[in-house]
Amino acid sequence: MKDVAALAGVGVKTVSRVVNGERYVSEETRTAVERAIVQLRFQRNTGAASLRHGSSATIGLIVEDIAEPFQSNFARAVEGLAIANGTLLFTASSSDNIDREREMALSLIARRVDGLIVIPSPFDHGFLQPELAAGLPIVFADRPPLGLVADSVTSDNRGGARAAVTHLIEQGCRRVVYIGDGEDIYTGAERLAGYRDALADADIPLDSDLVFLGHPDSARSEAALRTSFTGATQPTGLFTGNTLNTIATLRTAAYAEFLPAHVAFDDFELADLMARPLTVVAQDPAEMGRRAAGLLFDRLENGPGPHETVTLPTRLILRDSSRTAR
Repeated sequence: MKDVAALAGVGVKTVSRVVNGERYVSEETRTAVERAIVQLRFQRNTGAASLRHGSSATIGLIVEDIAEPFQSNFARAVEGLAIANGTLLFTASSSDNIDREREMALSLIARRVDGLIVIPSPFDHGFLQPELAAGLPIVFADRPPLGLVADSVTSDNRGGARAAVTHLIEQGCRRVVYIGDGEDIYTGAERLAGYRDALADADIPLDSDLVFLGHPDSARSEAALRTSFTGATQPTGLFTGNTLNTIATLRTAAYAEFLPAHVAFDDFELADLMARPLTVVAQDPAEMGRRAAGLLFDRLENGPGPHETVTLPTRLILRDSSRTAR
């Protein structure tokens, strides 16, 4: 700024006024300063300027996998609200690894982000308690944290799964296979609970041989379908617990062979354009992202308060896959 001031023949304070868009600078002076800025290729240090006011104008976002459709739509919505608030967003993927997640979180905090939004891995997040106590706003999304109490925004996973399986039962499917995440993951446990709720509502006993939990994998889905659909009493319905489990199942040879009535948790691109359009329980990742970011910026503006738990509704979208079964 001293170099710009010397070249323009003005004081450093005048350069500061021009750079920050303040008034009370004549057009002639402003033009001289802007010409000097271009000539010297001066760039304002936004980070240093923000820190002078006690803010870095940055926030951090940690997701499990930015390539996963739900999380990429969520991240896009967070970024949109960050831009609207004049804030830069740093995004990192944890790969569902608590060590990497801890490393990413502490690294972002060390870089003085104003707040964090986290889609947490299913492990203890007590390591963030000192940061919360020090006043750093942290909002968890999709799943609540373990090991501490903090703001969270989730979907009605249990209610959505219950609606999905109830619909299959109403179509005549009294034996419904469930392929989903393990109960160690919050969403997996909630959706399995909704599956059980729907069976209980219809007075159908739970058959553990129809429940397959674990990491999404086409080989696992193939084995699950062949094990259940070649038994003495064949099921006719299928409920898949998230997008990755759904895609893994759709890729199997057994799916095309048995063609069960099918409802999936989470809508995804092209689900409605399949040869047999897929009935889904739709979350709204964009709304979840907006609510999580909105809650974070509210904390930044108004300070800490009692933690909030926001649960967003899901929506059952009926398509052909749940209406027609071989």
